[in-house]
Amino acid sequence: MATAPQRDHRFHAESTVLSGNLIHPLKQEIKPQTSARLPEKGGYLSEHAEPYRLEGVISFDRAYTQVAGALDSNKKDRGWNTLATSVIEGLNVLEVVTADLVVGQIATVHPPEGYVPKVHFLGTRIEGLRVAGHPVKVVFPPFHPFHFDKPVNDGAYTQHDGFLGRVKSLFANVIAAADVPGDLRDRYKEASVKKEGSGPTYKESIESSLVSQVEVEGAPEFVRGFGHVLQIRDFGKVYLGLLRVEHSDFNPQGVPKTTLLDLTMLKFEMGCFTAGVSSAGNTIINGNSYP
Repeated sequence: MATAPQRDHRFHAESTVLSGNLIHPLKQEIKPQTSARLPEKGGYLSEHAEPYRLEGVISFDRAYTQVAGALDSNKKDRGWNTLATSVIEGLNVLEVVTADLVVGQIATVHPPEGYVPKVHFLGTRIEGLRVAGHPVKVVFPPFHPFHFDKPVNDGAYTQHDGFLGRVKSLFANVIAAADVPGDLRDRYKEASVKKEGSGPTYKESIESSLVSQVEVEGAPEFVRGFGHVLQIRDFGKVYLGLLRVEHSDFNPQGVPKTTLLDLTMLKFEMGCFTAGVSSAGNTIINGNSYP
């Protein structure tokens, strides 16, 4: 009897605490800060940052990233474990949005047979978030710490009823709010899977969030919460816990051999007296097993 070929795994994990592109009040690219990228062979890597300040626009007190990948020590059912973490302390954006602690973390386990990994986000959180000094309660769904129920038969998360149900509920929560802005209504009107390419280049993806609701203490009239989105008058929008799941490299049985998970804890789309886009607390995992 022929023995099955021995499998191997290419690790892919990266983590960044801050990046972006500012237009106003100053024009400047924010190159990825405290970025760590895991070698394909796995291992461990961590980067630490001392206080960072970009004029009076964006600053943080301390930050670090870590990425790790290794073969599971469980001899009975060995798979490949991958971890990506981004931590920011004392974040301050134009004295408007501040946070004591921002943690983004993804952990995956790729199976010894098959391709689609188990996924969880244990440790992910935002503490001490404030808008112009007003505390913001970041509401996570009751199943936090987040984990994905792995689809049966190595199926794709983008085709899994449980996961898609969560995304639909999230989107419905956004557009059900009173006076929801038109651009948010258009963006979240349908929890559809985006499909691109064909044949070997085919891939499908969907955007979601790990945050279900944001509630601003005292409900000041200049800031509104729409699901996982804060709209701040004369500042712009802040998206919390954005998650993109992408599958690609589908085999003839319809199983995706590559799964990408991209988590951004805070994304700022700024306008009015300030303009630009920046992201804080980004982690990505995109490893795959072969053959």
